Amino acid sequence: MLVILLFLAAHWYLSLFMQTFLQHRYAAHGAFSMSKGWERFFYLIAYITQGSAYVSPRAYAIMHRMHHAYTDTEKDPHSPMFDDNMFKLMWHARQVSSQIYKGKFEVEQRFTKNLPDWPLLDKIANSVWSRLGWIAVYTMIYIQFAPSAWWFLLLPIHILTVPLHGTIINWFAHKYGSRNFEVKNTSTNLFKVDLLMMGEAYHNNHHKNPSAVNFGYRWYEIDPTYGMIRLLNRLKIIRVHKLQASAAVAVS
Repeated sequence: MLVILLFLAAHWYLSLFMQTFLQHRYAAHGAFSMSKGWERFFYLIAYITQGSAYVSPRAYAIMHRMHHAYTDTEKDPHSPMFDDNMFKLMWHARQVSSQIYKGKFEVEQRFTKNLPDWPLLDKIANSVWSRLGWIAVYTMIYIQFAPSAWWFLLLPIHILTVPLHGTIINWFAHKYGSRNFEVKNTSTNLFKVDLLMMGEAYHNNHHKNPSAVNFGYRWYEIDPTYGMIRLLNRLKIIRVHKLQASAAVAVS
């Protein structure tokens, strides 16, 4: 049981960190920069940690930029205002992301500037065989270590990590929680202190200042990903943009 719990926690947080670090803050918002070599390194880590749920950082970034431009409108690729339930929202976002990746979705030019891209890895990671291979790996771990058949109900969490992370924010953080800022959309801060989603749940803060590298604003709004970003910046692996390195003061 301990092995499965460790596997579940590690997979959840490692895949989530790469999603918020690479696909979100780096690819979509350019909150920091890095060399092409380090970019390829983090691509590989994202693929390893996200496995069957891997999403092309380029496609993710385009879709997320659309979300900010069209929040809570019919053009929003994932909005509780137009998707009847969280599963429909997840499926809608998946369809848009897939169409963008395959070049079947008409994308405005303003959403395609300064995007990272590694076509070969994306092609491998998005193949059916890759996704099935990762699902087989997760299943074999459960066959080996699960103390009972009930634990296999957790497998969908591993298979759908990135879509689940996105749905928690894009559904619940547009319906529940509190607001530090009055913005022209329904975004909220889902938690007062966000350790579950590594800072992503400060969604109202993020919509107020999308390019800020730190999603927390109030003193108690700890953003674990920001701490890691500061460390990587100090090690000169990435370079945080100076004007975005410190958070603004929140207002009631």
